[in-house]
Amino acid sequence: MLSDLIAHGPVVRTLRQLRSPLELHCMATGAGYERRANETYSWEGSKRGAFAVIQHTVAGRGELDFAGTRHALLPGDTMLLTFPHANRYWLEPGRSWEYFWIGIQGREGLRILRAVIESAGPVVHSGEDVVDRLADACLALATRDLPIGDASAMAYVATMATHDAAFGDSLPANVEHPLPVRRVEAYIEDHLAANLSIDRLARVAGISRAHFVRQFSTHVGLAPSAYVWKRRMELAERLLLATDSTVEAIAKTCGFADGNYFAKAFRRANAVNPTEFRSARQRRSPH
Repeated sequence: MLSDLIAHGPVVRTLRQLRSPLELHCMATGAGYERRANETYSWEGSKRGAFAVIQHTVAGRGELDFAGTRHALLPGDTMLLTFPHANRYWLEPGRSWEYFWIGIQGREGLRILRAVIESAGPVVHSGEDVVDRLADACLALATRDLPIGDASAMAYVATMATHDAAFGDSLPANVEHPLPVRRVEAYIEDHLAANLSIDRLARVAGISRAHFVRQFSTHVGLAPSAYVWKRRMELAERLLLATDSTVEAIAKTCGFADGNYFAKAFRRANAVNPTEFRSARQRRSPH
């Protein structure tokens, strides 16, 4: 449980020496529980090897830039990252951050975590049961001399806990989507600031424009342009709540020409302008 990990106190352990004659498809590379305050702490994802990290915030606040989108990492948030990737996470000067983490390697572990990130984003909000499962795995990996099979099992427990945090008892909505549709969905998520015309998306899908529109609309339930609009609005809401970025900066990140156009579009979708939306939600936030 999380309380047991906290009672143990800070600990960090690397497990790169673990090797098996078989190819284990989910393996822990290390685990730790750390408390950082008033120090330089920054990791650049594009400069790291092929592995993943599951990192849960216990207290304080960390910062994450994921492909140009900034996230505040608050208590209860679980950060999921695979490397190498255009991401960076860090501690801002004067702040503190308490967290625990598990490093993951292996084909199956990375496949699951990439799928979770693609569907739910790099930050999931974990319930108490998921946090306890992650904390138990972290404590076992960081404090016990586990046989290699048990270390792999703990890595898989942690990986599947993130699956349950993201999806619960349901499967992600796009599991059965055809490959061209999944390819376009992933492209949209990574390029919301770009010009996402139907012609461009059809080229990404690798099929004709008319076939693409029919296939995407049938499987997603929205026309491509409506889907892009929905994802941009959802991103805008997250940025308004989780960052201090200006409305103008958020407009550009979400693919709007300028702040005025974005504000009008946001009001049509939410009945309030972006500033009013941010103020109202922050007043209700327990953080």
